[in-house]
Amino acid sequence: MIEFGDFYRLIASGPLSHWLNTLPAQLTAWQQESLHGKFRQWFNAVDRLPLLTPERLDLLHSVRAEMDAPLADGQKAGMENLLRNLMPWRKGPFSLYGIDIDTEWRSDWKWERVLPHISPLAGRTILDVGCGSGYHMWRMVGAGAQLVVGIDPMQLFLCQFEAVRKLLGGDQRAHLLPLGIEQLPELAAFDTVFSMGVLYHRRSPLDHLYQLKNQLVSGGELVLETLVIEGDSQQVLVPGDRYAQMRNVYFIPSAAALEGWLAKCGFVDIRLADLSVTSLDEQRRTGWMTSESLADFLDPDDRSKTLEGYPAPRRAVLVARKP
Repeated sequence: MIEFGDFYRLIASGPLSHWLNTLPAQLTAWQQESLHGKFRQWFNAVDRLPLLTPERLDLLHSVRAEMDAPLADGQKAGMENLLRNLMPWRKGPFSLYGIDIDTEWRSDWKWERVLPHISPLAGRTILDVGCGSGYHMWRMVGAGAQLVVGIDPMQLFLCQFEAVRKLLGGDQRAHLLPLGIEQLPELAAFDTVFSMGVLYHRRSPLDHLYQLKNQLVSGGELVLETLVIEGDSQQVLVPGDRYAQMRNVYFIPSAAALEGWLAKCGFVDIRLADLSVTSLDEQRRTGWMTSESLADFLDPDDRSKTLEGYPAPRRAVLVARKP
């Protein structure tokens, strides 16, 4: 079973210590009552991976771990088989001792769009909401973060994260907890909070923005990345049953409307840092994610539209500060 004792000890004497009033009971209940039917299978794959300490580790430009001498073919094949038991891999890519996990998303491209526009992460305590497999968490560590806490209720992502962490020598600078943002108390303890690819999945987007704000220290920075549409400050798309074949998409505002939402929630120094249309090279089917991807969700005769006739995915990065 995945243990969280190292994380509890890590936060026991810092600004997150009051989280220990509620967190251990939450995670104990999760382990007793909420495990996915495949969790044991996924955990066994993680458990069978070796604990390796890389002789060369690059988290600044990628997530890459290497030894001076290549792994034996049999060990490498065994590790790759265990990692493939954790498919589909959506956020990445990872390069681990010659095993290249070619994920559905080129999350490194998103990181390169985000990083130039945010406050330096060196020495910061960071929360990554909806962190997926934790790819961006490792990039945050590479940028100098003191501690990165990721939350995501998807248990496969937790196992993927723990698999990568094990192959990075058990690095304690990043921790993933199987929780949603609504399960967190008002911690007011993080210097930077990231919410990337989450807002459009929330039935109440303003509540989500308030929840993010409640996790920040005074003066802390929010980095928000989400789907947007073109339009003025009053434009918001409310899709029907599906958007790009996703069922749980509720509100897609224009970038200008999103700035208004942030202001309404009390954020200041709000700025649009990046705006880009998602390309078929950035999100695609791979050998590590073999089901449908973006190309299957767009109108084959007009790639500027989804199958449902809505504008194709356009993503914005906004940066704001809590007063």
